[in-house]
Amino acid sequence: MSSLPVAAQDVEAVASRQALRQRLQGERQRFVAGAAAGPVQAALAKHLRALLHELEPQCLGLYWPIRSEFNAVAALAADKAFAHVALALPYARRAPVEMQYRAWDGREPTVRDECNIASASGAPVVPDVVLVPCVGFTAQGHRLGYGGGYFDRWLALHPGTTAIGVAWSVGLVDVAAFDPQPHDVTLTLVVTEQGAA
Repeated sequence: MSSLPVAAQDVEAVASRQALRQRLQGERQRFVAGAAAGPVQAALAKHLRALLHELEPQCLGLYWPIRSEFNAVAALAADKAFAHVALALPYARRAPVEMQYRAWDGREPTVRDECNIASASGAPVVPDVVLVPCVGFTAQGHRLGYGGGYFDRWLALHPGTTAIGVAWSVGLVDVAAFDPQPHDVTLTLVVTEQGAA
């Protein structure tokens, strides 16, 4: 147990997470730019589609990919079996910090949320399955994102939603290095190019 005062422990935990986040983003960027980029993209798409066929979502919460995130939108658009599934995209607000899902028609987004990420202009909805992009993740289902807490807040308010982390295998971290915090919401499972677990 640390002998640091609580405030110092908090600062230390934030700094540790930020360093881990930066390292994992660099590793992820190198991974998707590597020689095996095509095969790993195809493998993750295959595993994700198979999992969603099993789950049969009525309304699927997607995310618009940024940086080196896997493009789940493109992967699912290639499968006609998902044509009947209602879709939604997250819309984030900075003040207060909150997120909602909005119905999406599948067309190129023309709206951006307050974090400048492509979103949808449809009515607010609550998907029964959501795909959550991961910078990092643990085998226990903990997720490391970009630090805004948007997905954790939304998932805490919607505990009945199946939350599927979408990540590259290079993002796997030991739970001891991650040090889960009380606000971290555990994902239902995580899917990578190596499969779902």
